[in-house]
Formats: sequence, C-alpha cells, structure tokens
Amino acid sequence: MRVVSRGARSAVEAVRRRLRAGELGSLPVVLVLAVVWITFQCLNQNFLSPRNLSNLGVDIVGTGMIAVGIVFVLLLGQVDLSVGSISGLAAAVFAVLNVDNGVPEWLALVVAVLVGTVAGTVQGYSVARTRVPAFVVTLAGLLTWNGLMLAVLGNSGTVNLDENGLVARLTSYYFTDDAVAYGLAAVAAAAVFLVSDRARRRRRAVGMPHRSLRAVLVRTGGTAVLAFSVAYALNRFQGLPLALLVFLVLVAVLDVVLRRTHHGRQVYALGGSIEASRRASIDVTRVQTAVLATSGTMAAIGGLFLASRITSVSQTSGSGVLLVNAIAAAVIGGTSLFGGRGTTWSAVLGMLVIQSIASGMAITDTPPAVQFVITGGVLFAAVVIDSLSRRSHGATGRA
Repeated sequence: MRVVSRGARSAVEAVRRRLRAGELGSLPVVLVLAVVWITFQCLNQNFLSPRNLSNLGVDIVGTGMIAVGIVFVLLLGQVDLSVGSISGLAAAVFAVLNVDNGVPEWLALVVAVLVGTVAGTVQGYSVARTRVPAFVVTLAGLLTWNGLMLAVLGNSGTVNLDENGLVARLTSYYFTDDAVAYGLAAVAAAAVFLVSDRARRRRRAVGMPHRSLRAVLVRTGGTAVLAFSVAYALNRFQGLPLALLVFLVLVAVLDVVLRRTHHGRQVYALGGSIEASRRASIDVTRVQTAVLATSGTMAAIGGLFLASRITSVSQTSGSGVLLVNAIAAAVIGGTSLFGGRGTTWSAVLGMLVIQSIASGMAITDTPPAVQFVITGGVLFAAVVIDSLSRRSHGATGRA
C-alpha cells in the first residue's frame, strides 16, 4: 500500500507539473467525456448499460478510422477535406465489384482499400510538388472522388450488401467467449507496462528525466482497471465486437508508427517547421505523400465499416456530417490544428465524445439541433484550449 500511495503521489505531482507548463494532454477531453457520461446517465439510466456501451463501441469505428487518418494530416498543420468522398468511393467500388460483378469479397475489399490509398497518394504528391495547401488540393479531391463514386454506382443509386458476407459481418460479429475480451485487456495492460518500463530504462541510461518504477506501476494499474472494466461491460452484453477489436489494433499499430519509428518522428518534425525539416535533409515530398496516402487508406477502411453498419452503399455515402465529425473528433481529442502535437488515440477519445453525445441525445429524445450545438461548443472549447496551450508553450520557450 505504501508503494501504491507513493506512486500515486508521484503521478499527481507529474500531472501538476504538466498543467503548470501548459501540457494538458488528454486531460480536458477525459473530463468532458466524464461530464457527458454522468449527465446522460442521470437523464437516462440505460445510457451506461452494457447494451448501449457495446453499440457505442461499434458506432465509433467507421468515423473513428477516418479520424485516425485525419490525425496524420493535422500533425503536418494541414487538413484533408476529401476523406468523406474517398470513403464513399471505396465503399461504392467494393459494392459494385462484389454485388454487381460477382468479384470475391476479399478481392473486392483489397481493391477498395487500394482505391483509397491511390487517391490519397495522388493528393499527397500534388501537395508536396506544387506546394499548394492541402486544403485546396483535397477540396478539389472532394468533388472529384464524389463524382467518381456517383459514376461507379451508376443509375442503380443504392447497392445492398450481403448481410452474411465478410464486410457485413465486420460490425455484426461478436466474440461471445468472455476470455477474448479479458485476454485483450490483459495484453493492453502488459503492453503499457513493457513500453513504459522500456522508455524509463532507456531515459535513465542516458541521464534524462524519467518516470519512477512506482509511477509506471500506477499507470499500468490504471490501464488494467479501465481495460478490465470495459471487458466486463462488453461481456455482459454479447462480448467483444470484432469491429472494436480491429479498430483498437489499427490505432495501436499506427500509434507505434507515429511515436516509435523514424517516419513518425519526421511527421512530427514537418509539423513543427517544414523549412527546418528541409534543412535537416528530410524528404518532405515523401513524407507528405505518405501522410496523405495514410489518410486516404484509413478513409477507405472507414467507408467499408460504415457500409457494413447499414449493409448498403448509396449516393449519399460519405456525405452529410461525416467529414465534420472526423475532423472534430481529431481536434476534440487533442490533436493540434497548428501541427506537431497529437496521437492516434486522440481520435479515439474525440470520437467517444462525439458519439456519446449523439447516443445520449438519441435515448433522451433530444432534438438533433441540440446535438450539433453541443458538439460545436465542445469543438470550439478544444480549439481554444489548444491555442492557449500553444501560447503557454511559447511563453516557456517550448513551442
């Protein structure tokens, strides 16, 4: 108990130091999410029921995939406006190939994802070579890919997917064995400990400031409590959803790419200063192209999950508030609009906030207009906090 108490005090003191320095991290969005959950639970006791939490976990996947790709682009200080259209185009390509032309599902799925990769690569190369802002290039892409989607769908307008097919089962399949969810929770806790302890040892070896072992243990314990609580809630309904498993695995893999690889460090460097990156001999064209290609790929995958959720593809796929929600999720989660700060987990947290608001509004019969107002207010608050945090960093010489 003394070890845990000392570790907790050390963790609290570390949080205080970060707050005084303006390094808020994920704290604001976690607080907002807690307020949203408590509020809707008070309004309706079914909000935090296992059924609703399980549905929430599946509902965040499609748009969340797209938001993860947006994080990469925002880290460069740019924005991708074409992700909605790319997601619709990929879903349309899959539906037409598989349903209308009899192409095997696995092959149609691969082609659909490659369509998103190619679209993103074209846009990324155009941005890098012409130095036209990604806002303009992807705005043109939004119109172009949407037009291609309409052409692919043709006169049919809507294509219904096989409800027992591979793509349809992405969001309808559940691992009913309790051991799967609990096993994933154990793996998550173990991964947090191993990664944190490895970083602690490496920083200590070179004389850099580092977490104490107690702080690492407290962090691991917190992760374990959260992971096993989620696993328990999911197992009380139908088990771990396949869609949520795929989403979390992809987010974790891309987080490793961003924070543990040479390519990821180059992405953050470009977000800090493109000119400084050029002088440091970073291949700006390659990195920008790769980032937009990643965004296009994740948009295509997200489009397939969105199509799986409703088992159909139509001319409205990829339209509506999809683009706004994807960008808002990344920003609300803590990714800076100014570039250089954010992680893939930012998209997960932001998407949880947005979808929690939507779910709470639905079960409390609140008008949709209120949902947009609340989401807009949360987005505005996130941008203000980001701006103030950046100003604080500048004042302390760390911007």
